[in-house]
Amino acid sequence: MAQARVKARTRRAESVFGERFAVFAECLLTGVWIAVACLGVVTYPAAFAAGARHLRRRTTHQGGGLREFALDCKAAVRGGWVVGLAGWAVAGAALVDVLAARAGLPGGPLAGAVGVVALIAAAVALLRAAAVWTPGAAWRALLADAGRRTVLDPAGSFLLVCGAAVVALSAWFVPPLAVPVLGAVAGAAVAVEERYRHR
Repeated sequence: MAQARVKARTRRAESVFGERFAVFAECLLTGVWIAVACLGVVTYPAAFAAGARHLRRRTTHQGGGLREFALDCKAAVRGGWVVGLAGWAVAGAALVDVLAARAGLPGGPLAGAVGVVALIAAAVALLRAAAVWTPGAAWRALLADAGRRTVLDPAGSFLLVCGAAVVALSAWFVPPLAVPVLGAVAGAAVAVEERYRHR
């Protein structure tokens, strides 16, 4: 009887490990898909939204693969390209602020700090919005809600900042590693949103 319980526990532990490893592997594969979908320059919000939706399907044991990812990406890009364009504008404004700080202009250091913080907050809000995207959802409403969650859930937001830092460091040290890690960031965004929903 005791041996049967030990065997059942061992089997359960192996299956949990196997399932978690499978989710990790799925995240890495999804990162490659996201990277390819981001090649459209303004398609990165749609790519992350499709990647997050794919990972939500996989973690709830629903079907899904590359075809579904592509269909989701196509649906998300309809309104998402405007968000992608706005994101580049925010990044450009942050760069101007940083350049002003480095040039020694009066108030430059403060402007640079504000620009960098605004860029980080916008990136976190975008990741949180992409994590809950569904076909037909309006990006404006998603971003407004995600902005509130970014402020109301600082721990979750900090986790996403750390995930983005991992991607940046990966790209700095081993550039090819940044590609699959994008999927891990999408997975982290999904996990942060699930955690917030169950609070």
